[in-house]
Amino acid sequence: MDSVLLARMLFGSSMAFHIIFATLGVGITFMILLAELMRWLRKDEDYGLMAKRWTKGVAILLGVAIPSGTIVGVMLSLLWPGFMEIVGQVIALPFQIEIFAFFLEALFLSIYVYAADRLTPALRLVSVFFVALGATASAVLITDAHAWMNTPRGFTIVDGAVTNVRPLEAVFNPSIYVTAMHVVGTAYMTGAFVIASVAAYKLFRGNLSEREASYHRKGMMFALAIGLIMSIYTAINGHDTAKMLHQYLPVKLAAAEGLFETQDNAPLAIFGTPDSEAGRVIGGLEIPGMLSWLATGTTDGVVKGLYDYPRNEWPPLFVHTLFNMMVGIGFSLIGLAVACWGFWFFFKRKPFPKWLLAGLIASGPLAMIGIETGWIFSCTGRQPWTIYGIQLTSEAATQSGNLGFLFILFITLYAVLLVITALVMRFYFHRNPVSNEWMSSTT
Repeated sequence: MDSVLLARMLFGSSMAFHIIFATLGVGITFMILLAELMRWLRKDEDYGLMAKRWTKGVAILLGVAIPSGTIVGVMLSLLWPGFMEIVGQVIALPFQIEIFAFFLEALFLSIYVYAADRLTPALRLVSVFFVALGATASAVLITDAHAWMNTPRGFTIVDGAVTNVRPLEAVFNPSIYVTAMHVVGTAYMTGAFVIASVAAYKLFRGNLSEREASYHRKGMMFALAIGLIMSIYTAINGHDTAKMLHQYLPVKLAAAEGLFETQDNAPLAIFGTPDSEAGRVIGGLEIPGMLSWLATGTTDGVVKGLYDYPRNEWPPLFVHTLFNMMVGIGFSLIGLAVACWGFWFFFKRKPFPKWLLAGLIASGPLAMIGIETGWIFSCTGRQPWTIYGIQLTSEAATQSGNLGFLFILFITLYAVLLVITALVMRFYFHRNPVSNEWMSSTT
């Protein structure tokens, strides 16, 4: 196995692991902010208790997110020296600002964790607002570098050397707005569905007092409301993403949809397998004109196909499957949230049926799988480029050996850390059930 593929595998697995904790860190802190806002508006201490308990979960997650993020940063330098040579000169600014965003998040999280009970409701809201702001800003700033890789701007290469660097032009590259809003929206969505998933699990198991059942039901419906809103927003943002790809990365859009021939009234292919010999998606369901509408706003719009590009510049065709998984999960979550709210509206006094709770239990993991497939699609769909149109992945990667051993070592480490994190979460919340929180608040 060549060093480029091993470098991609090692870095990709490290990113996939870190994204779990980074996404939940952004999504759940946003939910904490909204819970504190609900506590203040509705004078309902249950929302304050939700915020308090979710904060403990975030603290545990940050214990893994911080070192895993450090590992990713080190690997970025060691595995991709050619890439870092350009990044250090052009797009280093977001990485530097991100340090301050993390500082803001950590500082106010400490204030909130240790002094929330001593603060006025308004100051509690202010402190957790800055926690959420710092977490979201970190996500946007890191995403900026990824967006720049797709639409590089702000520099000129002359005789192989980077010249005429324009940092602000690089930061505000054409795809940053759509990409950053998609990342933030999906993080908020995932945080909401993970919380709904945990609450549904509690209700599914049963053996709860009436007050505990009411508490978990309230938290579940609150999370589902946010999850539904953010899922719909993500779907709308997907339209903007398609237009961005059509304008700046048409080959990636063509690979995502398995479109080989340039055409107007281009169909949207759902499922199936792209076949380069047949020049179409085999076994897929096609919606005529939908791809043209998504990309251009009209069914008469012309969408470029893969045959317009050299074969060695095609992304791997399996990105079509990744794209379908991501979109399919997104619409499944919308449907699930609508079904739950429909049941709540029509049968408010009845307990949720087991089958619906089972679906909600699966919603958290499904949302996370959607995040992972989305990131894999985004990065793989840019291949064979690391910096689109500027630097090939083979030019960016290290030529060092022994990466196979490191890959096995880190995969093992990540598996162990996932198990330990899950056990710590279970141990903490098992030892500190919500009923104990009510008892301590009345003594």
